Amino acid sequence: MSLKVFLQVVEIQTKLASLFPFAVGVLFSVAYFNQFQLGYTILFFVGMVVFDMATTAINNYMDFKKAKSEVYKYEENIIGSSGIAPALVRNMIFGMIAFSALIGLILTVKTGWLFLVMGGVCCFIGIFYTFGPIPLSRMPLGEVFSGFTMGLGIFAMTIYLNVQVSRPFYLQLDWSSGTFALTGSLWAVFAILLASLPMVFTIANIMLANNLRDLDTDIENHRYTLVYYIGRSQGVILFQLLMFACYLVVLVGLLFGVYRWPILTVFFSFPIVWKNLQLFKKELPHPKSFGYSIKNLMAFNGSYLLGLLLTIVLEKI
Repeated sequence: MSLKVFLQVVEIQTKLASLFPFAVGVLFSVAYFNQFQLGYTILFFVGMVVFDMATTAINNYMDFKKAKSEVYKYEENIIGSSGIAPALVRNMIFGMIAFSALIGLILTVKTGWLFLVMGGVCCFIGIFYTFGPIPLSRMPLGEVFSGFTMGLGIFAMTIYLNVQVSRPFYLQLDWSSGTFALTGSLWAVFAILLASLPMVFTIANIMLANNLRDLDTDIENHRYTLVYYIGRSQGVILFQLLMFACYLVVLVGLLFGVYRWPILTVFFSFPIVWKNLQLFKKELPHPKSFGYSIKNLMAFNGSYLLGLLLTIVLEKI
């Protein structure tokens, strides 16, 4: 398998969806908690990207195996169109998952059992999102699972690794007595949940845009997603509302002290997002329409990162 084909199998261009929650998590750890752990952050980044590539490879592998359309299977799916042996893709997936699991165990030993719990839940959803007799992606809740697993899961794990003093949440286990205790700060957890919502919404919108575009193909391949049940017109309205909600979250967070005033730089992205929303509606169901969800994710979360970075810099002055 060539490097070019490998990158197509893992769809390297889609990794922005996991990079933004990670990057925002790092900056939020510094801006809100004033803590940062370089070693844990690098190790987690490597494991996260490799596991993300594995889940995408699983998606393409299962779509190839379950395809009802011969045209899709051998002309559109990268495994069939490039002539790769499915067994090679399967072994590659196992290798990437094993590598990510090893990194997860190392970080668990270093930081505590709660990381194993959070990572285990996210990995379970990530694997069974496209694997199994009834994959989560073929159900109406695909947007919910993808949004919260990546937008909240990656974000929360990044903060957990970076905030080692006065932790927002921590799991204590006593094997001798068989007891456990989950401790933390209610307000810190509230701040984390609120700050994760823009990533949850923008990532969910990527899946929603994909399903809006591929509705006819999905029905042909027996994939009954949320759009199948609510229809394209309602799906477009939901797509727009999720983007507007991102800006509302920032205003609520500013009101409750989760953010400082530099976070208002996110509103510089609004004209771009608004234009993309109009173009998205106009282009559906053309394949080009999907790109607007990526552009919105980059525009909003890029300005989100800038707002947090300015917060950190201005606090140091």
